[in-house]
Amino acid sequence: MPALTRTMWIVICCAAGLVTVTMGLRAGFGLFLTPISVDLGMGREVFAFAVAVQNLVWGAASPFFGGLADKYGAVRVSILGISFYIAGLILMAFTSGPFEVIAGNLLVGLALGAAGLSTVIGSVARIVPAEKRSLVLGILTAGGSIGQFALVPFTQVLIDGFGWAYAFIGLAFTAGLMFPLLWGVREAPKAAATSRGQTLSEALSEAFRHRGFWLLTVGFFVCGFHVVFVATHLPAYLGDKGMPGWLGASALMLVGLFNIIGSYAAGALGGRYQKKNLLTILYLLRSLVFLLFILLPISNFTVLAFSALLGLLWLSTVPLTSGLIGTVFGPAYMSLLYGVVFFSHQIGSFFGAWLGGKLYDMFGSYDAMWWISVALGLGAAALHWPILERPVARLAPAAAQ
Repeated sequence: MPALTRTMWIVICCAAGLVTVTMGLRAGFGLFLTPISVDLGMGREVFAFAVAVQNLVWGAASPFFGGLADKYGAVRVSILGISFYIAGLILMAFTSGPFEVIAGNLLVGLALGAAGLSTVIGSVARIVPAEKRSLVLGILTAGGSIGQFALVPFTQVLIDGFGWAYAFIGLAFTAGLMFPLLWGVREAPKAAATSRGQTLSEALSEAFRHRGFWLLTVGFFVCGFHVVFVATHLPAYLGDKGMPGWLGASALMLVGLFNIIGSYAAGALGGRYQKKNLLTILYLLRSLVFLLFILLPISNFTVLAFSALLGLLWLSTVPLTSGLIGTVFGPAYMSLLYGVVFFSHQIGSFFGAWLGGKLYDMFGSYDAMWWISVALGLGAAALHWPILERPVARLAPAAAQ
């Protein structure tokens, strides 16, 4: 099996660093829900809706910026994304009502689409050997988990020490640390180097005619629903149950810590077993974890155990989903195609964030959301099972060599 070269490792590490910061900064947004809602006299639905808008814009922007990154390289697109990120965080620091909260989250959504995982994933996939792709995508995804583990408690410290407004300023300075990381990503090849003459529009047309691509796209909706519902509403849910304030941040931190293990393991297993089968098992396990959390009495132990188990399954879907795209369609337009699938993920994220706040304001609890999460996990498992995991006819001769 070909070894990874020094140049490959530079690209992988710098891309993972970008994912670490982009994902880590937004992973702590749920910590702002209660203080902003209380200080500005808004219901939880307002901030939840703003986060939902962020996720929807992130998803809608990802295919567009992913296509630009495939054509022109990830560096130029990421510079724009980092600038959006800083502007959005500063705008939210000076918020006085719903408009600034929503507009700031909209800018962060654009930033995540331009400087996040969907932009750099193609660059990384094109520079590494096919045999290493799944493992490397697991490493890249683990970067987001490291960010959640490190930056969620950092965000809580900023909020506790300086208040939520100055916390946003601190996060804006942190976002600026991404600029130096772009130096390493410059070495990655563009789509033209591996496309074998296929154009961007031809790549889209080929994917849209593929049944498995649509099953994967619809199934990824559920991942987004799960992840953003928990990330946005878990701290508030625990506060409603009378749990100590530190537990919410600790739970999200623990999710990030265990997802480092889960993402890496998913990438490694994806190189040995069919990714679509692993995705089926993963979604079944998510439903089981949610069900246990609903039925068991809540305590510090059950919350932390739930967080650890969910962390193993958190973003483990990403290396398997993106790796499946690479297996079936090749790496040339991977940022674009993953961006399309990821848009579905972010539609799910929109509903996970907004519907959680809406149902809470209607019924005064999150019970319905937990049961919806169980049902959706079972549905996603059923969608992934029939996917055919083999290269399209265009790639079949190369795959057989």
